[in-house]
Amino acid sequence: MTTTVYSSAEALRAALGHPMELAVRKALPTLDKYCRAFIERSPFMSLGTSSAAGKADVSPRGDQPGFVLVLDDNTLFIPERPGNARYDSLLNIIDNPHVGLLFFVPGFEDMLRVNGRAELVHEPTLMARCAVNGKEPKIGIRVTVEEAYLHCAKAVKRSRLWDPAARRERGELPTLGKMILEQTAAADAPPSPDTVDAVDALIEDNYRTTLY
Repeated sequence: MTTTVYSSAEALRAALGHPMELAVRKALPTLDKYCRAFIERSPFMSLGTSSAAGKADVSPRGDQPGFVLVLDDNTLFIPERPGNARYDSLLNIIDNPHVGLLFFVPGFEDMLRVNGRAELVHEPTLMARCAVNGKEPKIGIRVTVEEAYLHCAKAVKRSRLWDPAARRERGELPTLGKMILEQTAAADAPPSPDTVDAVDALIEDNYRTTLY
């Protein structure tokens, strides 16, 4: 069998076709009432960034519904909560401000996509609005919206993402600590059970004490 590699837009369109007119026209240059309502209900989003060299990264962001602030029809603000201190997304934004956001609402099978330009800011008024349990974020991501559109439910329907019957038991895989320790260990020096227990306990304590 022959493998076909598509390296031009013309070849790709010839194979897959063109979008319907409505699929093109639905992309809005600003946030309308439905985009705003979707973001205000969303407790989870994925943030896509890339470095100046084009190396891509997607990072999860989650909090209580409405954690991403809609400042106006053109501007969003995403608080930066404590994480693993890699700061892949933030460093990418410094190099390349173009970002893509994908918003989810539990129970909604459709999604919202937002593309725009981001900058890292510390603005006291916004920090105070994003405080949780008296803890303010140290920095945030301000996004100037360039494009926003609702995305159909096919991917979520195929994945059965919100279907309780499709849930998997977490015990099918080892704990996060065990997997990371084994991934980073020398081939001849697997982590001891005591080390795995200690790292798992550290992770759980981190969840309890440094979510904000």
